[in-house]
Amino acid sequence: MTQRIGDAGTVLGGEDVRAFVAARLAAEDLDGRSVCVIVPDATRTCPLPLLLSAVHGALHGRVTRLTVLVALGTHAPMSDAELAAHAPALPGMTVLNHAWWEPSTFVSVGTIGADRVAELSGGLLRQDVDVRLNRAVAEHDVALVVGPVFPHEVVGFSGGNKYFFPGVAGTEIIDLSHWLGALITSAEIIGTRGTTPVRALIDEAAALVPARRLALCVVVRSGSDELHAMAFGTPEEAWAEAAEVSAAAHVRYLDAPVERVVSVIPEKYGDMWTAAKGFYKVEPVVADGGEVVLYAPHVTTISATHPEIERVGYHCRDYFTRQWDRFKHLHWSVLAHSTHLRGAGTYDPEHGERCRVTVTLATGIPEDVVRRANLEYLDPAGVDLDVLAADPGTFVVPQAGEVLFRLR
Repeated sequence: MTQRIGDAGTVLGGEDVRAFVAARLAAEDLDGRSVCVIVPDATRTCPLPLLLSAVHGALHGRVTRLTVLVALGTHAPMSDAELAAHAPALPGMTVLNHAWWEPSTFVSVGTIGADRVAELSGGLLRQDVDVRLNRAVAEHDVALVVGPVFPHEVVGFSGGNKYFFPGVAGTEIIDLSHWLGALITSAEIIGTRGTTPVRALIDEAAALVPARRLALCVVVRSGSDELHAMAFGTPEEAWAEAAEVSAAAHVRYLDAPVERVVSVIPEKYGDMWTAAKGFYKVEPVVADGGEVVLYAPHVTTISATHPEIERVGYHCRDYFTRQWDRFKHLHWSVLAHSTHLRGAGTYDPEHGERCRVTVTLATGIPEDVVRRANLEYLDPAGVDLDVLAADPGTFVVPQAGEVLFRLR
């Protein structure tokens, strides 16, 4: 049975967090079991040291093995120093990166057939998919997800089983799930409550995980280490509880569209692959023909781990679907990222590509690289955020990337 404390209007104290975790884990049959704890990387705001300390306190001495696995997806690995700060090692606890670049990391847990994929995707995709995930998950008795829930451009709301797929998954299910989200489009799916087609696909894959699955899903006060709420139970149920709170805590509404949005990107997003969240979360409120400026002087590369995005560039969905033979051999997650950052648009051979909004990077990425990637360039040294904030046609979003903005 799912248990929850807190809501969008509350802030939980540290003792509340520890007591909740202790009580929930004490009630589970975990004695003598091995437990793999799947956690986010540093691109997600989360008081992870507090949560892991609470989990460790509840499990140390009860379980035979306690492993913490950082769900990188395909993000850059965290250094030893970064891991030590992000998930401090505690007695009897091992902390590992999800080594997605190493083939021996993975084990196949089954296949989702083409007909089932077609059913789950509403007919948008039809093909078999091999479900591979980090073997550490399969080699523990229990897999415990610990992480936040936010509005998300691929799945609707993040968290829950998403920590398995794509968090610690092989490329096959990552590519399929991300391209399904791209076909639906980010603007359509982001912040959608309930089980979206992508969530349904992820849940189907998670059902193949041999370990017993549990989840501690948290709702973070954006831009801080404070928690609004926590839910514990199966990944499906705990995620649903947390997503309801996230929908109230992480979605803001505007009365009218704006001509220009300036998203101020926090330091935790180290490349454009992750900093693009500053676009996803504001696209719904930009007027047709408007502009989104991503202000991130600290970002110096488009992707630390996916250099092919520089060759492909950023394009709307139809640019790829109308020329599928040119692009289908590439990783579909790269194509999905491309469409998510470029936003809505159309393409046909006669008129070419026409996108709804302009995307401008005010970053440390060189101008020639930005323009080759089919985006506009703005020298960040010339950006005055105070002047922009005073412009009635401009909406400046501090700490962009987690709060979703929508029109009423």
